[in-house]
Amino acid sequence: MKAIDHTFADIELPKPSPAGRDLLVKVEAVSVNPVDYKQRKQASSSKILGWDAAGTVEAAGPEAKLFKPGEAVYYAGDVTRPGCDSEFHLVDERIVGRKPKKLDFAQAAAMPLTSITAWEAFHDRMKVQRGRLMLIIGGAGGVGSIGIQLAKTSGLTVVATASRPETADWVKSLGADHVIDHRKPMRAQLEALGMKHVDYIANFSGELDGYWDTMADLVAPQGALVAIVANQKPLPMDAVRAKSATVCWELMFTRPRFQTPDMIEQHRLLSQVADMLDAGKLRCTLKETLSPINGANLKKAHARLESGTMIGKLVLKGWS
Repeated sequence: MKAIDHTFADIELPKPSPAGRDLLVKVEAVSVNPVDYKQRKQASSSKILGWDAAGTVEAAGPEAKLFKPGEAVYYAGDVTRPGCDSEFHLVDERIVGRKPKKLDFAQAAAMPLTSITAWEAFHDRMKVQRGRLMLIIGGAGGVGSIGIQLAKTSGLTVVATASRPETADWVKSLGADHVIDHRKPMRAQLEALGMKHVDYIANFSGELDGYWDTMADLVAPQGALVAIVANQKPLPMDAVRAKSATVCWELMFTRPRFQTPDMIEQHRLLSQVADMLDAGKLRCTLKETLSPINGANLKKAHARLESGTMIGKLVLKGWS
């Protein structure tokens, strides 16, 4: 599907052929994320969107060594290349993981982008340590939903934010130790829990500027902050500088965008997440499904995400 002036169209394209370390994947299900509608709005010409998929390897490039035709895979892909909202899709095998055996294709498609984002935010950016306290802002969203679980498996005490009864129930069900309302002053709520500061703050919401002062206030001396969206205005740094706090950015497309030497780490972490899902240590965050994959349903999915009320993940599956 292509985005043309913020509209969607179903079109036919030639079937691509894999070269180098690419895999040609027959896509069975795709998920939508905020990056999809952001890319749609920024597009100045036709663009294939979509950066979350699960499917079966149809063919492999001559240098591919990790997967063979017929194997089931899941991945988020590379924002600098055409997206996965297509029946056949090319992706570098170094950012692909084996599909979790206990999940169907729709469930698997819900997991890659958010899992990579949260995993990299915790382990590659903030370098979290067991036994510490983490605040997750936006706990009921796609990244927050898997982030809570990954934080718990990393031995952290988790305070997650949620502002509605249904989102509060959701984050509790995922393992959050405490829930506070991000629409109300957070310091008072934390102090009511007996907490003055938190070691780590992961802002997994779509807003940074509005939370910055609170983040700077709540982070512990020598703690760490991570954000997944850009600031719109200059951020005052005096408070975090005084605490020698680490400020991190997480963009899961960095490794494929720049072809970093450690690009294969995304393959490894996706395979580890698959093992954890199969072992029941992590839970799939799929909440809504549309079928089939087409322009009309993608339009509905984008509108659903842009409403700001999504809990967990939304997936499209199958072809008409």
